[in-house]
Amino acid sequence: MRVFLCEKPSQGKDIARVLGAVQRGNGCYSGAGVVVTWCIGHLVEAVPPEGYGEQYKRWAIEQLPILPERWRVEPKAATAAQFKVVQQLVAKAGELVIATDADREGEMIAREIIDLCGYRGPIQRLWLSALNDASIRKALRALKPSAETLPLYFSALARSRADWLIGMNLSRLFTLLGRQAGYTGVLSVGRVQTPTLKLVVDRDREIARFVSMPYWAVDVLLSHAGQSFTASWIPPEGSTDAAGRCLQQPVAQQAADRIRAARDAQVVSVDTERVREAPPLPFDLGTLQEVCSKQLGLDVQETLDIAQALYETHKATTYPRSDSGYLPESMLAEVPTVLDSLVKTDPSLWPLIERLDRQQRSRAWNDGKVSAHHGIIPTLEPANLSAMNEKELAVYRLIRAHYFAQFLPHHEFDRTVAQFSCGSQSLAGVGKQIAVIGWREVLATPGPDDADGEDAQRSQVLPALHAGLSCPVGKVDLKALKTLPPKPYTQGELIRAMKTVAKFVTDPRLKQKLRDTTGIGTEATRANIINGLIGRGYLVKKGRAVRASDAAFTLIDAVPSAIADPGTTAVWEQALDMIEAGQMALDTFIEKQSVWLGQLVQQYRGATLSLKLPPAPACPQCGAPMQQRTGKSGAFWSCSRYPDCKGTLPIESPTGRRSAPRKRRAASKAS
Repeated sequence: MRVFLCEKPSQGKDIARVLGAVQRGNGCYSGAGVVVTWCIGHLVEAVPPEGYGEQYKRWAIEQLPILPERWRVEPKAATAAQFKVVQQLVAKAGELVIATDADREGEMIAREIIDLCGYRGPIQRLWLSALNDASIRKALRALKPSAETLPLYFSALARSRADWLIGMNLSRLFTLLGRQAGYTGVLSVGRVQTPTLKLVVDRDREIARFVSMPYWAVDVLLSHAGQSFTASWIPPEGSTDAAGRCLQQPVAQQAADRIRAARDAQVVSVDTERVREAPPLPFDLGTLQEVCSKQLGLDVQETLDIAQALYETHKATTYPRSDSGYLPESMLAEVPTVLDSLVKTDPSLWPLIERLDRQQRSRAWNDGKVSAHHGIIPTLEPANLSAMNEKELAVYRLIRAHYFAQFLPHHEFDRTVAQFSCGSQSLAGVGKQIAVIGWREVLATPGPDDADGEDAQRSQVLPALHAGLSCPVGKVDLKALKTLPPKPYTQGELIRAMKTVAKFVTDPRLKQKLRDTTGIGTEATRANIINGLIGRGYLVKKGRAVRASDAAFTLIDAVPSAIADPGTTAVWEQALDMIEAGQMALDTFIEKQSVWLGQLVQQYRGATLSLKLPPAPACPQCGAPMQQRTGKSGAFWSCSRYPDCKGTLPIESPTGRRSAPRKRRAASKAS
């Protein structure tokens, strides 16, 4: 019997339909010699510390580090029934096909079950990039040998065990040290979550330290041939900061007076260049999350859930957890089918699709830059738009537009810079004249949040100017301005910071490694990392922004810099890549992690943390001081007289807004 092991029930249903396995059973579909069954995500999980000994139920520094000699996993209680179904079917299998998601995590979901069940028969791998029927049939004709994807499992297992070692040991260590220093909450430490949290803490501290500086600018309204346009005053050297802003009000005031008195500005020079912009690549997941956060106001997890629904439920787009926006050159042959399917999906697109150049090959088609996955694009078969909700439709249209953009001309415009002399002052006017709209026909232009006055000036159309021409001066606007602090991270911007974290690292070798590994975390895990930080009360949502809580500052100040440094994560990511490439053994990596962890625990075992603790509010019921505690729904304030007094308060965000508790794992599962 050939058993297909899928990741989710919906995935199993799609594959079973194509295989002709139409008989529904308990947790499976069956057909002639074929059974399709499924997991529900991870059916098994790593055993917590207390599973290795009763003594670990009590947190104590002297017990650390906890280093399992023989790693154990156990079925999850919530999905134990489905695990039994899978276990029974695997025991009867003559051949097994792994059909979980085509990534490192999907490989682990299947392999950890196979190992636990003790299966020793032949294994093949189904590698899917889309769940429509045509893509499933294509993948079934090209099953991969088991050995080809086995290193993915070892890499995922190394990541999982390293996260366990760091999360379980260092969360206990710094929580216990925090208690000695008077902090009553849990200090949850993680391999990726802690460097991510530090990005937000550093940004919030940068905002808090920011001192606004006044500066002055002069905008001048000029005209020629009946057309008005704006030029900007160029401050003289010695009166500006590094960004060219005038810091001396008298200098700006004098310039404005002289410009008004001059009445005319003479054109000194006019330079025009043709700018050609290639279309943006199809989306990878991180870029999709960033754009949806900016344009649609979606949380990163919400975007991932929608992208997953477009892939699994609607069969409208390809695999969403991709880290590449490039497309394999072999998929050029599928372009006509994809475009024809898009017309069938939405007949109103016909006038646009008629104008597309189906033979055009954009920079997106590049085998050398495709990873295990390619960019997120529409599938080969028509989709049902009426079955999508409003948000799903908005995300689908973004994905579709980026695909259309590959078959439209470059966006071309003439950028003109005109230099003027006016009352012994220098002015500059910048203009933009679109020559070819190209791919911008299908992609949304930036919203009002992205367009300030300076952007509006750069997009103005200048009249025909030439050197020696005299332009009358109209309104002269002396503007008193102030430098603005950095903006808090939005979730989309935090995703981008995680991807481009190399810019925060000073070591050149680590900086390059972080570029090569596209930052910290993976496309599949970054949303979960951010959600976990919100759930634990370390990040607080305020509108579209995320801010660090008092607990976040306390944690980052408590842990050694190596834990919060993305450079450390870069070293680990390099090792995971080596395991995936077969250049390092899993046991070697875990041994190095264990040694490093033991040294760190020994270094801090007798240390005293100097923590800046958040001020405790008074209990609303009895007036006694409150203590910060962590429960099933996150961090909160609890009366110090508990259980005699059961007064509680929500944790306040740095901006004074109460943070909503979220359901989260128990503290012992910190990772």
